[in-house]
Amino acid sequence: MNVNQGQSEHSRLKRLLKLSCGVLALGLAMPSAYGFQQADEGEAAEQQETRDVIVVTGIRASVTQALDLKRTSTEIVDSIVAEDIAEFPDNNVIEALQRVAGVQITDRGAGEGSALTIRGLPDATTTFNGRNVFTASGAALSLADVPANLVQRLDVYKTRSADQFAAGLAGQIDIRTRRPFDFEDFSLSAVARATYNEQSDRIDPNFSALIANRWETSAGEFGLMANVSYSETHYRDMGASAGAIIPFATADNPPPGFAPLERIFPTDARVVDANGEQVEIWQPGLDRGLPDAAGSTLNFGTLGDYEYVLARDALFAGDLYGERERPAFNIAAQWSPNANAVYTAEYLYQGFRSQTFNSLHFTFADWWGSLGADPGSTFETYEGTNVISSRTVRDVFGFQSGDFTDSQTDSHVFALNGDWTLFDDALNLVGDLSYQTSEFETAFIAMRTSRVAPELTVDFNSGNGMPDWGFTDESLLLDPSVWTVGELFDNRGRNTGDAITFSLDGDYDLDRGRGGFLQTFSAGLRWDRRGATEGIWEQPQSVGALGQPFSNLPEAAYHVNKGFNDGRSDVPTSWVLPNGYWLADNADQVRSLYAAALPALDIELSDEIEIVDDFDVEETTMSVYAMLDMQFQLAERPLDVRLGGRYTSVETDIAFTDRITGDSSDASPSSEKFLPSVLLRYEMTDDIVLRFNYGETLRRPAFAALNPNFSLTEDLTNVGYGNGDGGNPDLDVTTSKNYDFSAEWYFGDDDAFYVTVFRREVDGLVVPLNRRITIPNDRYNTDLFVVSQPVNASDGVLEGAEIGLTYFPDNLPGLLDGFGVLGSVTFLDSEQNIPLTNSAGEIVGEENTSFFGVSDFSYNATLAYENEWLGARLSYVYREDFLNANEERNFANPIGIWRRPEKSLDLAVNLNLRDNVSVTFDAVNITDEVQQEYYAFGDAGGPDIYNFRNLILGRTFTVGVKYDF
Repeated sequence: MNVNQGQSEHSRLKRLLKLSCGVLALGLAMPSAYGFQQADEGEAAEQQETRDVIVVTGIRASVTQALDLKRTSTEIVDSIVAEDIAEFPDNNVIEALQRVAGVQITDRGAGEGSALTIRGLPDATTTFNGRNVFTASGAALSLADVPANLVQRLDVYKTRSADQFAAGLAGQIDIRTRRPFDFEDFSLSAVARATYNEQSDRIDPNFSALIANRWETSAGEFGLMANVSYSETHYRDMGASAGAIIPFATADNPPPGFAPLERIFPTDARVVDANGEQVEIWQPGLDRGLPDAAGSTLNFGTLGDYEYVLARDALFAGDLYGERERPAFNIAAQWSPNANAVYTAEYLYQGFRSQTFNSLHFTFADWWGSLGADPGSTFETYEGTNVISSRTVRDVFGFQSGDFTDSQTDSHVFALNGDWTLFDDALNLVGDLSYQTSEFETAFIAMRTSRVAPELTVDFNSGNGMPDWGFTDESLLLDPSVWTVGELFDNRGRNTGDAITFSLDGDYDLDRGRGGFLQTFSAGLRWDRRGATEGIWEQPQSVGALGQPFSNLPEAAYHVNKGFNDGRSDVPTSWVLPNGYWLADNADQVRSLYAAALPALDIELSDEIEIVDDFDVEETTMSVYAMLDMQFQLAERPLDVRLGGRYTSVETDIAFTDRITGDSSDASPSSEKFLPSVLLRYEMTDDIVLRFNYGETLRRPAFAALNPNFSLTEDLTNVGYGNGDGGNPDLDVTTSKNYDFSAEWYFGDDDAFYVTVFRREVDGLVVPLNRRITIPNDRYNTDLFVVSQPVNASDGVLEGAEIGLTYFPDNLPGLLDGFGVLGSVTFLDSEQNIPLTNSAGEIVGEENTSFFGVSDFSYNATLAYENEWLGARLSYVYREDFLNANEERNFANPIGIWRRPEKSLDLAVNLNLRDNVSVTFDAVNITDEVQQEYYAFGDAGGPDIYNFRNLILGRTFTVGVKYDF
């Protein structure tokens, strides 16, 4: 960062902190400034009696309710309640959940977090009002699509009873929306917010409204409620990346027939053994990559052993502009004809709209053509290594691509529920019937332009993981006439899902006030019929370059970005390329430009393109459970014991279609599992609660993971082969044995300290196996592909501890009264065995590694303040480095892609102007963080030499108004 940029960032942060302090000071001054008088105790008590019992107000009230849920539950559960969600500056459910102990979120691009783990595991079961819900053809709900405004409560179950869903190794997240009988009488509330995104430089609306009422009639009590939410987000993601590492010949002593600094491919016709057979010079995708010590050698067959150097093959920058809409609403009606019955009908709609335009700049950094008379002078290496740190290359090929994606999701849930109390309150019976449907559609179109640049200078890591690069005449990046119109990419996708579900649950009071040890017997069943399809249409291959200057296209086809990378490093800040919005609006016209190639490829020039389903699924699930609650006296204190078991049977019928050949196949996998559970809860004192849990859970493979057909990508970067991904119809479920022990000390209504230790023993983890195969075809530019397919070939153990504290000190003097702290720390340790394969896909060994997505250490801390007029929270979340993914095994760097520590400092302030009107101010990512990745595996690699991707996250600031009646 240059000095001026640093001063600018410092000034912006100072202004933000001054604004925050001003808002805080205004809140502290408001009682005197507005002449408000504090209500006397009797008036306050009267107000409390008439206040809605569910929609709690105030930070401490919501904390108290969440702690009460945690304390009285048999399971280990953490909750965020009503106003508690609104007090955080969170746009969706995932971001709200990052405040929960043991929950870690990731993938913070696109203006917000989009994925989470619970105690390091990524596959939590998601339920809506207790119903299992999903998005499109997936097995779970896309939590990132759920607006926080729609939610009354979030319950994160880290242990499960037999009456809960068996799926989800990580746990269960239940999203609770409001219902009419949650309110005493007429209720009306609305929230309107405006959010400024610093990187997109846009202001976006966000609002929600709720209206509810209930009436006493001669036919019983009726209630109606409607809740609507709408949010809009414009964002800009700016990412600069140093590419993967490949070997090159040395400058001073290349193998015979090789030029200085020539790229070394895995095989080469010039390199053979004594029998004339081609030799594999190096194997891509080694776990620790090729050796990077200075003087390391490769074997060139009959040519002998020669030293090599390692360098990045490319550099790329993505300047992505995105806009997102989330419309959502739910309607609920309730009827209680008498004190023993409640009937509920509800409908939930959840929508998602997204458009993204990625302005992609790509340049190779390894062209070995015009190096001049002294190639050795064109580069430098990191000390003690053979890894090139900086270099100058000439005649480099590069391209720029305008990539446009338009997608939308529509999900509907219709439900009827009956709740009956029978036999003098001894039996509670709940029946639920629901139907849901969800559809996701996406369309993608992209056009490339290309050129050969005279010279490129690059520093692959100029500091803190950021690369620098530049061209001799960067004005040419903005000149359409020097760019040639390249390939066209065009595809569509559609995923659908539907389900009809019936469940019946009963709880029978065995004790009936007699004081015996048998308390409650519970049993139930659930039947579910699920359908899903997933299909895509794509061109048989990327349609080849037009071979005409970009300047021949109309001016509307040009897009020029500005201010890329926010001054974080010395990279190009502006370039011209095809405008993604123009491509989408003129898709048929764009396709017609490639008309000479289209007839041979049998592509129709029309938006009405038939999408053929890759798979069509029908799955039937039947589950039954039984559970017994008992209570014993241990040292004259209650010990609650819950024993249970759940039996689940799944029958699946899948029809597959090969996208390349059109051939059909089918599979009928099935599974039967019995999952026991034991939960103990002991009130050691009035304030201390101990819990122990043993339970078994499972993870079913995703439908797409069962599809044996390959989705192929041609050789886009001249590595000599393409890539492919396919499923495996023989995949089995993954199972986990779970152990949990917690100690909780409740030393006040809104004060608690707790410690939980846990262990997960996971069998049958799904990992990818890779092999190199030949697939003859006329659709792609190669017949050779490295394909990946999932197998149950790994076992693992995850264990750790959580420590949490909620504390609002009583009787602090003066204005200090109302301060509190909330926070948690999570320690994790994980290990799983990863099979190692040769090029044929045969397992030749194994390696131990961490679970993906697991940070060994993470925490969240919140300083809260609340008085009658002001509520404020300053929150900080942090997680250590974690293994995020494995590279596609095409290159010579270490295979693991790690994410550097992630953190965010957020502020939320709420000022109560009147009894029912308040204003809010939120700031997210105050410290303006960058999301960074690097290559590493075991003791190889690391961020200093093997830096990879950088993504600027930016900051958002929100002001809003809330009204309650």
